[in-house]
Amino acid sequence: MSEDVVTTGWDAIEEQMVNIYGAQEPKHYGTMISYELGGHDPLDGISVYKAEQPFPHWHFVTFGFSELYEKESEDTDYSGFGFELTFRLTREEHEEEPPAWALNLLQNMGRYVFSSGNVLAAGDYLDANGPICLESDTKLTALVFIEDAELPAIHTPNGRVEFVQMIGMTEDELEAIKTWNTLKMLDACQVMMPGYITNLSRDSMLQVPVIAEAVQCGIERDGSNTGFLFVDQLSWEPGKNRLLTKTPAVLTLGAKQAGTVAKLIRGRLLKGKELTLSSQDLRVILAPGEETRCESGEKEVRLTLDTAAAAELSQIMQPQESVLMLSTYKGLTIQVVKTYIRDQNGQVVSTIG
Repeated sequence: MSEDVVTTGWDAIEEQMVNIYGAQEPKHYGTMISYELGGHDPLDGISVYKAEQPFPHWHFVTFGFSELYEKESEDTDYSGFGFELTFRLTREEHEEEPPAWALNLLQNMGRYVFSSGNVLAAGDYLDANGPICLESDTKLTALVFIEDAELPAIHTPNGRVEFVQMIGMTEDELEAIKTWNTLKMLDACQVMMPGYITNLSRDSMLQVPVIAEAVQCGIERDGSNTGFLFVDQLSWEPGKNRLLTKTPAVLTLGAKQAGTVAKLIRGRLLKGKELTLSSQDLRVILAPGEETRCESGEKEVRLTLDTAAAAELSQIMQPQESVLMLSTYKGLTIQVVKTYIRDQNGQVVSTIG
C-alpha cells in the first residue's frame, strides 16, 4: 500500500486478524487491476491464515465488501456493504498453499454482491446449483452464512463491518434449512461441524440419526422461517370467462422449486404465516385464510388458501412435470414444468422433472 493512500478500513480488518493470529504472516492474494478499472475480480484482496483449532484449516478473510480506504458512501452507519466474508476450509498437514478454487469462490461471491446489491448476513443461504468446488465430486452444493465466532463486528472510521462466515452445505441440508431455520439447523449440526469448517469430502449431516431427528422435530415444532423464496420459473395466467364456464387461473412454476414450495406451504401457511414467491417479473403471495380465493394485478398475485386447500396442495405438489387440480378449489390449476440446470457456459447439465 502507498503511504499516500488512506487505508483505515483495511487496517481495521488486519488488526482483527492480528488479535487471532498474532505475528503470523498470511498468504495474501491481491487484485492486479481494480474492478472499477475493468478488472475481473471485485475484491481488492483475500488473506489466508493457517488455523490449528479445533483442527487444522485455512481461514480466509476478504478485503473489499467494506470501504477499505476513504469513506465514499453516504451511509455513515455501515462501511460499504457492511461486511466482509470469511471461509474456513479443512487443511491437510502437508498443504502450504490454500486451494485456488476457494479464492475463486470468494471472488464469485463478490461478483454476486456487487452485481445484485444483495447484502449477505447471518442466516442467509444460496443454492450454488452444483459443486461449490467446480469439477469435483463433493456433495456440497449450497452456501449458508453465520457470524464468524472469532471475529466480532468492528466499528471503523468508515462505519460498521461484520464478519460473515460462509459454510458449504449439501442439497438436502439446504432443503432442511429452507423448511426450518438456518441458524437452528447449524446449531443442530454444531457437534459434528466444530467451527463450521467446510470439508469437501463429508456426507450430509442428515445421515446422522440424532441430527435428522432434531431437524424433523424442529420443522414440526417451529415451521419454516423462510417467508420469501426467489423462483426463476414463475408465471400466472388469470382465469377467463367463457360463454357458459370459466377457465381456472394457472400458476406455473419449475420442478426444482415445486417440492420446496410444498414443504414451505406446510411450514408457513399451515402455521398461519404467509409465503412470497418472487421472480424477476412477478410476485405471488400465498396466504392462509378462511376462504380460498385469488386476487391478481399486473405484477402481483395474492392467493389465499384455506386450511384444506393448503394441506392438499402441499401433499400433491412434487418436483415432477405435471398439471395439478385441487379438489377443494376449482378456480386454480398448478402447472409444474421441467427445470434445466445449466453450467456457467449455459450448457444444460441436468434436468429436474
